Amino acid sequence: MDEPGGRTPIDVTAQDEVQSRVVAEMDGSLPTGGMVPRTPIHAFARTPPDLSFAPLRPELSPVRRDIDLGGLLAFAIDELMTAAEADAIIRRAEQLGFRDEAPGIQTPPGMRMNKTVHWVADDQLLGPIFERMRHLLPPEIDGEALHPRLSHRINMYRYDAGDVFNRHIDGDWPGFGLDPERRRMLQWPALRSKLTMLLYLNDAGDGVRGGSTRLYGRGTTVVEVQPRKGAALFFRHGFGPFSVSHVGSQVGAGEPKYVARINVLYG
Repeated sequence: MDEPGGRTPIDVTAQDEVQSRVVAEMDGSLPTGGMVPRTPIHAFARTPPDLSFAPLRPELSPVRRDIDLGGLLAFAIDELMTAAEADAIIRRAEQLGFRDEAPGIQTPPGMRMNKTVHWVADDQLLGPIFERMRHLLPPEIDGEALHPRLSHRINMYRYDAGDVFNRHIDGDWPGFGLDPERRRMLQWPALRSKLTMLLYLNDAGDGVRGGSTRLYGRGTTVVEVQPRKGAALFFRHGFGPFSVSHVGSQVGAGEPKYVARINVLYG
C-alpha cells in the first residue's frame, strides 16, 4: 500500500530484522492544509546496530561557530558525526517511511512544503551525540540548567526538488522518550526545550542543490547557513523575544536534502 505522497514503505524486517512499531499517534497537519487523524510516531523495537554510536570518534573534532544575529543566540557545531553515521540515520528514516502529514505539528497552509517522519530514538544514538557536544552548549538559559539528555523525539524532514519550509519560529516542547518496553512514547513534563538542533545529514557533496537555512536576526540581519553533512545548527526557539525566525530554503533539482530536528532540553 502506498503512503501519502506515492512512496511505498520499505520493509524493515526483510532488510535487517530490526522491526519498527508505532509508539504514538497524533493528528498530523498537511502541507497545503487539513489534518490527518492518527498520524504515527515510530520507534525501533531495539536499537539498530548502525544507530548505536560511540561517544568518541578519533576522526571527529567538534568545534563551535557562533553566528552573529545582532544579539540573538545561534551557532553551529561542525564535525558532530561521521558521514557513515549521517547516512545510517537517513537509511533508517527512509525505512520508517516519509509522509506528507506531520504528527502534532500545526502549520498554516503553504508553510511546510516537505515530507516528514517522526520517531523516538534512545540513548544509544543520542547519548553519544550529546557527549560530543555537551561542552559547546550553553550550560544555562533563562536560569534553567542544561539537561544531560536530548529529547529523544526526532522530527526528520526530506526536501525533494522544489520543497521549502517558509519563514517560521519553532515551538518549544517538553522532552520525549520511550517506555522500558519501547512500546509507548513518554513525555518528560518537568523539562522544556530552549534550543533547536538542526542536524544536517547530507550536503552539496551528496548532490543536494540549494537548501540553505536562512536565519533572521535583529534589524535587517539575515544569515544564510549552508548544509554541512554531519554538522548541526542551533538557535533559540519558543514564542518569545529571543527566538530566531528562519526559512528552510528551496531545494533544487538533484538529491533530496535530509535534516533532523532534535530539541535541546533545560530544566
